[in-house]
Amino acid sequence: MSDVPEHPRDPLIWHVLVAAGFLALCLVRLAIPGKPYFDEVHYLPAARDWMALSQPSNIEHPPLGKEIIALGMRLFGDGPFGWRIFPALFGTLGLFAGMRALWFASLSRFASIAFGWLVATGFMLLVQSRIAMLDVFMVSFVLIALWALAGAVRENETGRRRLAVAGMCLGLAMAAKWNAVPLAVLPGLAFVLVRARAAGWRVVTSHRGAPVAGISTAEAFLWLGVVPLLAYAACYVPGLWFAAHGYTLAPFAPGGIVELHRHMLELQTEQLPPHTYQSRWYQWVFDWRPIWYLYEKVDGAQRGVLMIGNPLTMLLGLPALVWAGWQGIARRGCDAMAVFVLYAVALGMWILADKPVQFYYHYLLPGTFLLAALALALDEFWKRGKRRLPLTVLTLSGLLFAYFFPILTAAALPGEMSFLDYAWLVSWR
Repeated sequence: MSDVPEHPRDPLIWHVLVAAGFLALCLVRLAIPGKPYFDEVHYLPAARDWMALSQPSNIEHPPLGKEIIALGMRLFGDGPFGWRIFPALFGTLGLFAGMRALWFASLSRFASIAFGWLVATGFMLLVQSRIAMLDVFMVSFVLIALWALAGAVRENETGRRRLAVAGMCLGLAMAAKWNAVPLAVLPGLAFVLVRARAAGWRVVTSHRGAPVAGISTAEAFLWLGVVPLLAYAACYVPGLWFAAHGYTLAPFAPGGIVELHRHMLELQTEQLPPHTYQSRWYQWVFDWRPIWYLYEKVDGAQRGVLMIGNPLTMLLGLPALVWAGWQGIARRGCDAMAVFVLYAVALGMWILADKPVQFYYHYLLPGTFLLAALALALDEFWKRGKRRLPLTVLTLSGLLFAYFFPILTAAALPGEMSFLDYAWLVSWR
């Protein structure tokens, strides 16, 4: 009891440096290719429709991601840089938020910095931060929400404003892509379960105890239940101006927002023709079936963009995830259990989803939680003084990232068969 209590220093500066380095890498050849590629051919026309307030398009997805892309086009021009600058910024913000979330959850400097390094060198976030698609916005808002939630649990005196921010970001994540819906339910459910354990039959009215003292379950329902729905709905407000062009997204108008959502559900489950790069969840888990977003002669050279996870850390993350589940159950490690549950829910949605055509980029969010589990597992070795293994994993992750960097960022390649230098497995071709 005479020992001085440990107060680990906040690694904020390290988080800033990792995020800044990631942004610098995102900006390398950001405007190449100089034409739309992969799913940009769908989202850029939809963003132009929102920018012009002419008509809703690409309506199988909510509007926020397309509105953000449109904002980039408005501010920086309708060209490659304008298309992709906000994905790069949001990818960086998501990386920073993820590090902050793990810091508040674990109070481990090493785990939070290692997590940032693993995600930055994990291939997937970099590729998605350099293309005008919707996933990076959804992932970033989820990670910001987790940052706010972890901060509220760690610093109860800031709980009210942090829960409000978390609720807003959960709604914005859903408004970027519906993939976030199962995760958006978790914080409110977790709050109720933890408070019920602390307060018993007074679970609804009690302000005392975990997870956030001073906030009743009823108030938490406002921040984590009502606010997300309001934030989601607010993203459709610009659609009210579609009426000038013969359309309207007014809530109760014929063909308005209610009917739109019925149609969105139909589109999400409709039968689509097979796609060359479609895959299933078990192929994502083992890094088995990536996607070639680009491979052709463009901008004066043979170039390619491969959407794949870092093969080292994606596979090492699997035993780390099992360890995280065991740690959460056997030792009541809340940070490890949270990561395990988040991964299980994010991936479980795709196991159960009635969506016939799925792609590897759907693994971006589960893969991020997988790397959080790996960071926590490496931190366990670090705490025990066995630092050679964590440093080796981080070094090898960086070296693999450097090797694959040309094919992640559309660099000029020597020739048409250069993809063989990176397609180590037949399934990667």
